[in-house]
Amino acid sequence: MQAANRLQKALKRGASAFGAWQMLPGTNLTRTMLRSAANIDWLLIDMEHGNISDDMMHEIIAAAAAYGVSPVVRVIEGQAWMIKRALDAGAHGILAPVLETEEDAKNVVRYSKYPPEGNRGFEPLLAVDKFAELHPHGGSVKQIGTIDYLQQANGSLVTAVMIETKSALERVKEIAAVPGIDVLFIGPFDLGVNIGHPILDPSKPEQELIDAIQSIQAAAHAAGKASGIYCDTGEQAREYAHKGFHMISTVTDMIALRKAFSQAFNAAGEHQ
Repeated sequence: MQAANRLQKALKRGASAFGAWQMLPGTNLTRTMLRSAANIDWLLIDMEHGNISDDMMHEIIAAAAAYGVSPVVRVIEGQAWMIKRALDAGAHGILAPVLETEEDAKNVVRYSKYPPEGNRGFEPLLAVDKFAELHPHGGSVKQIGTIDYLQQANGSLVTAVMIETKSALERVKEIAAVPGIDVLFIGPFDLGVNIGHPILDPSKPEQELIDAIQSIQAAAHAAGKASGIYCDTGEQAREYAHKGFHMISTVTDMIALRKAFSQAFNAAGEHQ
């Protein structure tokens, strides 16, 4: 399983892993996005704020895995049934939003892991084929079975939690210390709002927000965990990679589509 989880392999190496963010439904969109660049390591399937249903989540996970890209689901909340649905569909990891305390983080781990580390129910029939190892030159496909999944899942799936509330920022060291949490992922827009320093100009975040982001990264590093952050542009993603962040989003479908259409039609109308 670990060999097929591109995101986890990058995190294990301490490398930066760049991801795309999908809010709109449709596997044709998924495939178009993933064909656009060879260095897309993971795809975030946004169930929290996106227009993606449960059945569409299943289809997008399958499409991403078929491209060798790790599908990661941002669940609506860190509830057991939501995490179960994502992982049983074959997600290579989950991202739980709106944490407040270390107890919330412990619950996310509990719902994400099989016993004895957690209490996730066992039925991976839909999940196993999302971890097939594809030979890069068209050779045989290495499949895993349900028992392989049971034995390997606890150590092969990425469990990430979002630090985006004032309470989570104040408890970030305790959250980072929770066993089983792999990534502290920063939602800068919600974090800015919740600490009273919203991002009004993405190119000029207030110093208090910059300091908060740095403190979250420092807490993750001190606990031996990876740090992640949401970015709107490749330039931002490169900047945070240079700062030592690991799980970094690079582009969101809705933002990229608006930008591309705006640029095209503005150029078309320049001389009218």
